[in-house]
Amino acid sequence: MMLYKSMFAVAALALGSQSAMAQQFNTGIPVGWTCIGGCGASPANGVVTAPPNPLSTQYGWVSTNGGVNGVSPFGISGTTNGSKLTSVAFVANAGSLLEFDFNYVTSDGSQYNDYGWARLLNADLSQAAVLFTARTSTSGSIIPGFGMPAPSATLTPPSVPIIVGSTWAPLGSSSGTCYGAGCGHTGWVHASYNIATAGSYLLEFGTVNLLDSAYQSGMAFDGAMIAGQIIGAPPVPEPETYAMLLAGLGLMGFTARRKKKNV
Repeated sequence: MMLYKSMFAVAALALGSQSAMAQQFNTGIPVGWTCIGGCGASPANGVVTAPPNPLSTQYGWVSTNGGVNGVSPFGISGTTNGSKLTSVAFVANAGSLLEFDFNYVTSDGSQYNDYGWARLLNADLSQAAVLFTARTSTSGSIIPGFGMPAPSATLTPPSVPIIVGSTWAPLGSSSGTCYGAGCGHTGWVHASYNIATAGSYLLEFGTVNLLDSAYQSGMAFDGAMIAGQIIGAPPVPEPETYAMLLAGLGLMGFTARRKKKNV
């Protein structure tokens, strides 16, 4: 009897695992993800609320606070220090849906047009697609970022004027400060993109300062998934597999009870 109870417990654990997989940053930066500069994972803080996924208690982030030079892939003149976080490699089929949520935050403004991005990288780290950009601006929308490559992902909402407020711990001593017009945050934005060609890919999030290294900017993100599977998580069995498992265990339990009764 204890054997069957243990097997049912394993099945219940398996059934719950699909929900657990959605909690990408709940225990920090996932194993195998690579950070250059300042990266981390945090619960809701300041103007960055909890991520849209109700199972997530934390989100990942990158910040120019603690950043280094040379992380921008765009060759924009005046770029200084920044940070980027790159996921583990994942396999995708042609047409597979890549999606995630992000929130850009900046304490800079005026002519200091800091910016952030997400890119899809090939296995050799070459660029497959620029998924989105966000850039500090004194007026209008800050996504997509002006003067930057057009985003390949579909963004919801498609554009966001700056929302006042830059209080956020990952900005370090710049949290709660504001230099000129344009500082603030985007709120959570959803990005989705259909993979064009089957292959192995990585996901990169980054942010950098422009013209100086003062008044920091950063970006929060969560729920990076490919074809409904959290990037970096082990494969989750299909619902039919769970049903067959439970049915088999139920049959074993019924057979065991009949044998015991007939003894």
